[in-house]
Amino acid sequence: MATSIRGDQKRQSNDYNWQAEIDALHEKTQALNLYEFWSVGKQGEHEAVRDLARFDHAVPHIWKYRDVFPCLEKAGELIDMDESERRSLIMCNPALKGLIATTTTLFAAYRINNPNEIAPPHRHSPNAIRVGLTGNTNFTGIDGEPITFGPGDLVLTPHDTWHDHGNKGDGGAVNLSVLDMPLVNVLNATYFDSEYFEKDEQGNEVRRNKQTERLNPEYSKRTYGKGGLMPRSVSHLRGTGNASPMYVYRWEATREALEDLREYDNSPYDGVMIEYVDPTTGRAPYSTMTFFANMLRPAERTLPSRQTASLIYTVLEGAGHTMIDGQRFDWEPFDTFCVPGGHWVHHVNETRSKNGGGGDAIFFVSSDEPVLKTLHFYSRHGKNEAGETVLLESSRRF
Repeated sequence: MATSIRGDQKRQSNDYNWQAEIDALHEKTQALNLYEFWSVGKQGEHEAVRDLARFDHAVPHIWKYRDVFPCLEKAGELIDMDESERRSLIMCNPALKGLIATTTTLFAAYRINNPNEIAPPHRHSPNAIRVGLTGNTNFTGIDGEPITFGPGDLVLTPHDTWHDHGNKGDGGAVNLSVLDMPLVNVLNATYFDSEYFEKDEQGNEVRRNKQTERLNPEYSKRTYGKGGLMPRSVSHLRGTGNASPMYVYRWEATREALEDLREYDNSPYDGVMIEYVDPTTGRAPYSTMTFFANMLRPAERTLPSRQTASLIYTVLEGAGHTMIDGQRFDWEPFDTFCVPGGHWVHHVNETRSKNGGGGDAIFFVSSDEPVLKTLHFYSRHGKNEAGETVLLESSRRF
């Protein structure tokens, strides 16, 4: 084994061409697709470390529903379900260079369903949710529970759970979809399965284009819709057992809960906020995503905050603007905007009711917070009234 000689000693030798040797080494490492994790030849001692952390960062961006809807409507005219089971427009972050993602871990999409159409069942590894925006006949069947939903209703489709989508009425229906697919893609764990089988009367596995409706359409509401009361006489192991067994969260109950909190002090950084949780554990519905209903009361203005989790806001009610790192985004119903982790954000409710007074503004918020907390990377800071930065929450164990 050759004895190691310090580089500076070699460079001082008259018969040794150090630069030629380092160039030759560089040529070999490039051919082998290796990164040289040292600072020699780089600008500064820490450039190599900065290189390791370099990637395309998502940026704050807003998608205006009034601009998107004509495209959705035209897609509904031109694309038949026989040609494509999906008719969605995914909101792609302009800084991610063609990556199909709204933030680096999540994507959100607007989906239109034509009257009286139901797509065949399928399942996939990414977790997903649907939130009704327009129409009262959006439909999702999940593991035998047929769910018709309307504006504000949140419907879960947990990973690896058979489900179908569509519209069970004569009118139009648009919903919002949010998936953790960009994260699942990075983990190389994405798959889809569209061959659905059920047993016939003889017990044989037969391929079906429609799920059998085995449960009451209000199964989730009847079983889990009474806060603080947990049924002991039913099994909570639905789907893979790795997500909330409550598959639909009705807007009526959510809006009532927001109203009940109106008079409290609540949070100067969020206004009134409610998290949708797994009723059997009190934790987030998914290990990868969580969701919030967030209300700003008349003329409410929140204080700035910044967190490591990425957020996607969809406006359900009201109008106003949000400042993200000094950039202003004006919003109105059904607009969607993203706040990638690390950006300062605060909101202003400018809603005016018909009689000229103030009204509420309400967001549906999607977040990858559970991932950050599981990995102990989550933190959130805020600025108080004096403009001082304060720690609001951290998953770090002090």
